[in-house]
Amino acid sequence: MRKLESIAVRSMSNRRSVRYRLLAIALVPMLVILPLLLGISIYRWNTKFDEALLSKVHDDLTIAHQYLARIMENTEDQLAFVTGSARFQTTLQKQGGSDGDLAALLRETAQARGFDFLYIVVDGGHIVASEYPLASASVRWNWPVISTALEGHARTAIDVFEATELSAVSPDLAQRARIDLVPTVGSAPSTKAEETRGLILQSANPLMLPDGRRAALVGGILLNQNLAFVDTINDLIYHGLGLPQESRGTVTLFLDDVRISTNVELFETQRAIGTRVSAAVRKAVLDDGGSWFDSAFVVNDWYVSGYEPLLDSYNHRVGMLYAGFLQKPFTEAKRRTLIEIAVAFLVAVAATVPLFLRWAAAIFRPLESMTGTITRVERGELDARTGHAGDQDEIGRVALHLDRLLDQLHERDTQLRQWNEELNQRVEERTSKLQLANQQLEATTKQLIMSEKLAAIGEITAGIAHEINNPIAVVQGNLEVIRDLMGSKVDDAKTEFRLIDEQLRRISEIVTRLLQFAKPQEYAGFVEQYQPDEIVNDTLPLVQHLLNKTTITVDKEYRASRPISMNRTELQQVLVNLIVNAIHAMPDGGRLTLRTFDRQEGLRRGVVIEVGDTGAGMTPDIMQRIFDPFFTTKRREGTGLGLSISQMLVTRQGGRISVESELGKGTTFSVWLREAPG
Repeated sequence: MRKLESIAVRSMSNRRSVRYRLLAIALVPMLVILPLLLGISIYRWNTKFDEALLSKVHDDLTIAHQYLARIMENTEDQLAFVTGSARFQTTLQKQGGSDGDLAALLRETAQARGFDFLYIVVDGGHIVASEYPLASASVRWNWPVISTALEGHARTAIDVFEATELSAVSPDLAQRARIDLVPTVGSAPSTKAEETRGLILQSANPLMLPDGRRAALVGGILLNQNLAFVDTINDLIYHGLGLPQESRGTVTLFLDDVRISTNVELFETQRAIGTRVSAAVRKAVLDDGGSWFDSAFVVNDWYVSGYEPLLDSYNHRVGMLYAGFLQKPFTEAKRRTLIEIAVAFLVAVAATVPLFLRWAAAIFRPLESMTGTITRVERGELDARTGHAGDQDEIGRVALHLDRLLDQLHERDTQLRQWNEELNQRVEERTSKLQLANQQLEATTKQLIMSEKLAAIGEITAGIAHEINNPIAVVQGNLEVIRDLMGSKVDDAKTEFRLIDEQLRRISEIVTRLLQFAKPQEYAGFVEQYQPDEIVNDTLPLVQHLLNKTTITVDKEYRASRPISMNRTELQQVLVNLIVNAIHAMPDGGRLTLRTFDRQEGLRRGVVIEVGDTGAGMTPDIMQRIFDPFFTTKRREGTGLGLSISQMLVTRQGGRISVESELGKGTTFSVWLREAPG
């Protein structure tokens, strides 16, 4: 009796074990493993999402930095244009004991170009002329910007003017710079109640007075409360770039840790000028000199933020540039996504688990019948059979053909192994074909993208050139009318007319080059014959202003005897691009080598023009890509089209441009052109 009870208990335990194990096999993946994998996926998605936001704010700050640098360059160019204008030079030469005409010209220039002050200073601090009479004769003149200009080199920088220095220029300027500080949560402790200093974008350009003294034209723009400045940068970065409708982008200029110009709002109609940055950001950027990218509480809300230090002309950290956008819409989007995923998972579990339990019950019954049959056979009941085991489904047929399966198992196993090998081989073949197709698709996609870029640039260039040609024609026509109206007095202004004609011709040449780039087949240019030595000598004056700023020596070796035929302007464009690249490769000075010599390529006779430098050289990877459109190694300047356009111009004439370079030894570009037909 006890033996039968023990057998019954063991049988019931076995049945319970099979049932629970099968349930575990089915439910554990859905209720344990799937949530775990889902949680890992959500965590990684959240991390990538945050990384994408930080990457975007990093790009936004880069754009803001580049725009600030461009404004500084434009300011310097404006002063250079003023000092180089015929009107300025004429007024300067006529200047006598009174500076009324020169002051009027400076006042007009300052108003037209947005300068807050504009004056001419000589060595020692003497003010020759200014747009308005300065409030004090003790204006500080020994800024590095002004000192550099007095030495003969233009320079632009951002400097901090003390209140007394601002007042010396203009009391109104000092009043405009004054900002009341607003107590800000999380900022570093400070006893200051107001900021009286001014952040000035200061530029100086050298000039020579009629008496031979060196002088500098100095202009400055006050950045304190300059809302147009930050609004322009903000529109450039965030206008229509895919931020959620509820988000908003912001740009801020800091003097030390105080917001002096910003579009961050303190209230609905008041900007957060005078508020201060947090102590953590101040330490990371102003004290340690690094950039800062993270979520930050800005005034009254959380923003995805990026900060970088601003350096003055002494290379001291005097402020910060900030770009960021409101974080709340992105946080809300992540929260909604997580809720939707959780609800979808719960709905899926609620719908599938009951259905599975019903199917499992139908499976367990025949399995338990088969288990009982095997148990009876183990006890010695050799005639025990499973029978039909309920419905005639797959498990029922397994029960009926159990004995036959044992006999056929070996044969089927052998066949399965063969099929598995064939399947693996087919999978490998299909995988190889798929990888090849993917590679071809990626290459084609890259070519299509590059073609679209070049086509778009061509259309834009052609449109710009067309728009410029119309006003040129109007100017030329009206110039002739003015000459006719002046009659015999036209000789009094012949110098001015000659300068205007030269500049109009220069604009026409620029337009022609734009059209050559946009539609090279339609504007191939006039081809003429000349000696290569002539074009090299004619090109050097075009880059002499760059050479004068360096300690680069120029070596020339002309040994070419064959004439060449190529549009002179196009070849000068190629040579100017190569020489400028060589100058940029030698910022600390070096040797620029210009050589010409005859060389025959196969059955074709031709001439080689070499441009070599002793700069840092290039790696093989860079050498393979330098002729690709939009590829450039210059981070802050250059479009990456110079060498690409040069190659196009030379190839169109049947020539070839090549490069040899070695790290640490320099680079040599060779332009081979066919000999002009006799």
